Amino acid sequence: MKTISEINEKIKRGQAVVVTAEEILDIVKEKGIARAAREVDVVTTGTFGPMCSSGAYLNVGHSKPRIKLGGGRVYLNDVPAYTGFAAVDLMIGCTALPDDDPKNRAHPGEFIYGGGHVIEELVAGKDIRLVATAYGTDCYPRKKLETLINLKDINEAVLFNPRNAYQNYNVAVNLSDKTIYTYMGVLKPKLGNANYCSAGQLSPLLNDPLYKSVGIGTRIFLGGGTGYVVWQGTQHNPGVPRTEGGVPRKPAGTLAVIGDLKLMKPQWLRGVSMQGYGATLAVGIGLPIPIVSEEVLRYTTVTDADILAPIVDYSETYPQRKPDSLGEVSYAQLKTGKIKVQGKEVPTASLSSYPRAVEIAQTLKRWIKQGEFTLTEAVAPLPGVESGITFKNLEDRPIVE
Repeated sequence: MKTISEINEKIKRGQAVVVTAEEILDIVKEKGIARAAREVDVVTTGTFGPMCSSGAYLNVGHSKPRIKLGGGRVYLNDVPAYTGFAAVDLMIGCTALPDDDPKNRAHPGEFIYGGGHVIEELVAGKDIRLVATAYGTDCYPRKKLETLINLKDINEAVLFNPRNAYQNYNVAVNLSDKTIYTYMGVLKPKLGNANYCSAGQLSPLLNDPLYKSVGIGTRIFLGGGTGYVVWQGTQHNPGVPRTEGGVPRKPAGTLAVIGDLKLMKPQWLRGVSMQGYGATLAVGIGLPIPIVSEEVLRYTTVTDADILAPIVDYSETYPQRKPDSLGEVSYAQLKTGKIKVQGKEVPTASLSSYPRAVEIAQTLKRWIKQGEFTLTEAVAPLPGVESGITFKNLEDRPIVE
């Protein structure tokens, strides 16, 4: 029906019809799929929640005299950074923790500071304390460095996230008789609560379940700025069971994304302290879906009632990698604030913020309507259902000397 080039021309002329994944539902009810597909040009999506496989790489520039940080030890606000690159290239992961941080599982009530907080503070324009030791070479003689760095003063600062925007995810519960502390939050004993993490009907990959629109090179909203999809994310698992509408019933596709940290905003990159577990980073992502056919539009009409998620016990089943599920539940049920598990009414809570997801979708809509954001053609597709890609677990093998 349309091409991305034609939609971009409409964007440049200020004539594009752009709606969010919430708004398209009422439009299709009123006008039907065929007419809505002709009239609507772009549907925007959004999600905002903790995404542990996130990080940033930095080039901090050369000191005087020069120091070879690569191969040495570097700490940013006491959080270790990875230095296995060139002289002054660093990478910090959002789950990194200080070496001697006492705020660990032994103190589950305390705040945990980690790499995600360093990234947030860097984006907020705060000074970050850099402490480094190196072995010294003829061309890089300095062995110690203690200084402050700031986002405006360093060279490149790039958000690079190997796995974001998970396409559906588990609902976490706890069948044991003690409280447990997980990346899905605090789980109370004996089915005391159920935590989930998805924007549901607004979530990017749930509105493009078969990856018809998103691919390598797709421009997205990332952390309050613009970014790109650079590959399928780690643990990309498109071959899971799906509904008749193509929606995965288990964790499935993921995205690897990249963007300029200097153009992002701290409200869309927030360091998160997971009580008794560790640190992570809440990331804001929005995917624009060009309506090039009725098929693509039909996928964007997915509702919370259409999306099913597995209920998983995180006290035994998940840590021991058992395949058992306690059943399925829709996001419509989850968002009522309670579900039934094994005959018991269990209160629910989301680690993902739906209001912030709405804000992302609305922001991306505004950018497109104002001509500030145009769409990109994917240079290659993401591996789909027929790709044969499956998620592999690590099987222990004895090491023979």
